[in-house]
Amino acid sequence: MIRIFTTLALFTLAVLAVTLCVGLFVGDLHDPGLIHNPNFEQIKRLAMIHKMFGLASALCVVLVDSIVVTYFVGTSRWCKEVVETYQLDRELLRRSTILKRRTFPWAVCAMLVAVGIGALGAAADPGRPNLGTEVWVYPHLFGAIAGLAFIGYAFFIEAQRIREHHDVITDILTEVKRIRSERGLEV
Repeated sequence: MIRIFTTLALFTLAVLAVTLCVGLFVGDLHDPGLIHNPNFEQIKRLAMIHKMFGLASALCVVLVDSIVVTYFVGTSRWCKEVVETYQLDRELLRRSTILKRRTFPWAVCAMLVAVGIGALGAAADPGRPNLGTEVWVYPHLFGAIAGLAFIGYAFFIEAQRIREHHDVITDILTEVKRIRSERGLEV
């Protein structure tokens, strides 16, 4: 699982970084002098690409964190069933549960941050019919930078917790093999 998570997390962070770079290159579309820029049509296309990358990166964050949540739900349930079936030390189950509970807030917050960045971007969109969208440009910029850092840190924490949970699963499997060997069962 850690290889899959790491690959998906790095891909997601790369998409987020590209989105940020494209947005920085586009700049502030509220600049009144921009319409006289000979590259205005290219800038508008880049702005559309920025929006599409923003949507894709938000979906990637939700996907990766949904996989993390699903992983912990499934493996924690497996740990519970095996610990109860083989009457193993309940400490193994406690470790699994604690890791799950300590990881969920990071996954949920990373998803909410991705949605928040998108909401700030939508608020800053000069194509909206509302007046005053220009006041949202810098909150979107700073939110995107801080959000990228937060999501990267959340992925780091989640990777650590997945590794720790893998150790719990390994400990459970070791105990199950020992018990099955003692009972003369197939290992």
